Amino acid sequence: MKLQIIGVLFCCVFLVSCNNDKEILNNLNDYNLSMESKGYHFGDAVEIPKEVTDNAESISISFGDKETSKLVIDPKYFTLGDNAVTFNIKKKGGEVLTQDATINVFAKNPEAVLHYEVVKEYPHDPKNFTQGFELEGNIVYESDGQLGESRILKYTLGTTNAIAETRQAEDIFSEGCTIVGDKIFQLTWRNKKIFVYDKNSLKLLNEFPNPNVMGEGWGLAYDGKNFIASDGTKNLYFLNSTDPSKMVRYIAVAGNSEAYDQLNELEYHQGFIYANVWQKPVVLKINPANGEVVGKFDFTDIAKENTKDVTNDVLNGIAFKGDNMLITGKLWSKIYEVSIK
Repeated sequence: MKLQIIGVLFCCVFLVSCNNDKEILNNLNDYNLSMESKGYHFGDAVEIPKEVTDNAESISISFGDKETSKLVIDPKYFTLGDNAVTFNIKKKGGEVLTQDATINVFAKNPEAVLHYEVVKEYPHDPKNFTQGFELEGNIVYESDGQLGESRILKYTLGTTNAIAETRQAEDIFSEGCTIVGDKIFQLTWRNKKIFVYDKNSLKLLNEFPNPNVMGEGWGLAYDGKNFIASDGTKNLYFLNSTDPSKMVRYIAVAGNSEAYDQLNELEYHQGFIYANVWQKPVVLKINPANGEVVGKFDFTDIAKENTKDVTNDVLNGIAFKGDNMLITGKLWSKIYEVSIK
């Protein structure tokens, strides 16, 4: 009889404990979900609900192999954009509860709406599946994608006839490109290769493997010291210009109320990174120090004239002609020169 009573009491205590654990995790989950769209800024405190803290001896947040008990959005642990984390709640009895969550971190300052005016139009070969787009002097250097059709080419702005070109093997899908001195560097999509060409002849000189941290190759730019590469995520990677298979650092990109992923074609100009977002008619102006979007161009009107298929013929080309910007897209028949107001 005594054993039966002890068993019943144990079951009751166990059920109460389980219900209490469930309530703790539900309260934490409700709080985290409410904060996902609102987001945090660096320096903000993570305000854990009282129903959780009253039952906790300690609370920490882990990020894979890193962990902190400082419940503040600290750039030492968090990046801009979405952060996959795990909350670890050590109860006063010693038991540890865990819960996965997403913490979005946004830039403190709203991004400026950047205005422009179209001042000139140039022809662009509508067969070009533009992935990389550069201008030096009056010469356009372009990387075109698609399996079996990928190539690097150069032509005079205002014409569409190639001065020189190098075609890729059938299994190569070319992506972004950038100029460094007398060479052109070109990313590939899933081939894990970076090609190096002579700028004048476009003769292939060398190749490097992509850094392992990059899943794919999308956009490429050069800031005078390092390469800047995108891989279709929220991240931009700074690569060693002598050996681009080595990553120097990376930043994540976000605005005041929105995280941006699928960052694609890139350009570096006067201290800022310019990036278009795949399948969106926008170009972001990004602070390279921290990934903060400080301004945004909306090219909807131009894109409408050229985009019939929102999957393929989308905005994807940024270059600078002095202080003016050149933009084009995949399979577009025009290059637009715009003055920035």
